[in-house]
Amino acid sequence: MRSKATLAVAGALLMAGCVGPGGRSVPPAPAARPVATRPVPTTLPSRPLAVRQPVASVPLPAFAATVAPGATSAAMAGLTPAVDLTTVPLDPAQAGAALAAFRISCPSLVRRTDTSGMTLGSDWQAACTEATRTDPSAATAFFQRWFEAVQVGDGRAFATGYYIPEIAGSRRPRAGYAPIYGRPTDLIEVDLGAFSPTWTGKKIRGRVDGMALVPYFNRTAIEEGALNGRAPILGYAADPVELFFLQVQGSGFIRLDEGGVLRIGYDTQNGRDYTGIGALMKSRGLLGPGQSSMQGIVAWLHAHPDEGRAIMRENKSYVFFRELTGAPQGALGLPVSGGATVAADPKFVPLGAPVLLSMDRTDANGIWIAQDTGGAIKGSNRFDTFWGAGEEARAIAGGMSARGTAFVLLPRGSYARWRAGQAASGGTTPRP
Repeated sequence: MRSKATLAVAGALLMAGCVGPGGRSVPPAPAARPVATRPVPTTLPSRPLAVRQPVASVPLPAFAATVAPGATSAAMAGLTPAVDLTTVPLDPAQAGAALAAFRISCPSLVRRTDTSGMTLGSDWQAACTEATRTDPSAATAFFQRWFEAVQVGDGRAFATGYYIPEIAGSRRPRAGYAPIYGRPTDLIEVDLGAFSPTWTGKKIRGRVDGMALVPYFNRTAIEEGALNGRAPILGYAADPVELFFLQVQGSGFIRLDEGGVLRIGYDTQNGRDYTGIGALMKSRGLLGPGQSSMQGIVAWLHAHPDEGRAIMRENKSYVFFRELTGAPQGALGLPVSGGATVAADPKFVPLGAPVLLSMDRTDANGIWIAQDTGGAIKGSNRFDTFWGAGEEARAIAGGMSARGTAFVLLPRGSYARWRAGQAASGGTTPRP
């Protein structure tokens, strides 16, 4: 999955922009969406599904808040008490899926440090204990009883989608197939925090050239053979364009020509900056109306192979994989669930916490559990919804671009404790 923080997301992320509503009055709640954990298909479909057309909904408005400029965490951005969960209709099946995902997160929630600054591990203990004995049919009541909604910063949310791709490939080299590389033996990762506290949390990747550490090979160099003898080859992809988007997703299935499936996941990347080719193509007038989804971009790249190769190479970032076994996992090292897991920035959302999304399309609405991260998922109220595996998941995730309002669900009493702590330490306390 997206463990180790996948570098980007699919579909609408390639065209990312962000706007959202404001104000305090609450209109009728948006419709709920069906949720299901999606099984892994055993065959590739003969005709991929088109982008799933969204059903529009009206988001709940964001609450008026004073937002600290340049905030690097939720505590700095400021929290505002938000919507009463008992006034928000929640689909029982969707809430049940969220409850199941929340249970998976609980062991991590109660013991890990919350880098958002909002909660302590002890805050989650009571809710997690109750989650273990709550029947899925009572999930709606569970969230309404044990959680309170807070808005981080201005609450204006933007959500995209990701999924587990399936592409055709082989264990053996074949004409026209592209190699799928594992971690190169000469790729070095440097934790800059070990050299100075001012660089804590920052890393760089590169390789040694003589006595110097230099940037690692970019996408063009790698595709032209720079890795020969430097990295293991896990398999070969029949379509280089599909491999490119599998790198964007960070994990996937290779349906082997010889029979069977190779499952691969993100291991590391070359340290080069990621460039979203969708935004690049749009700025050049290459994408017409309705072509800005992942499916539209893929179709254009296939129709213009030479130009497409050059455009993909403008994204210098390159992902290296490892072979996986077991269930797909997120950034917590725990299983993720299609239709219930969301990727978020852990500096603004506690990893493992529930998030209520109220967006302008129904399939993005409801409670999601922040079980994953992404290199392009940065800042408050930026989310990436996970849809599982298969062509249906691809059809939804590939066109997902939702705007609206987000609320983080914290255990009841957490906000009051946080507010008291902010006041005692002289921190900025939001208006009630």
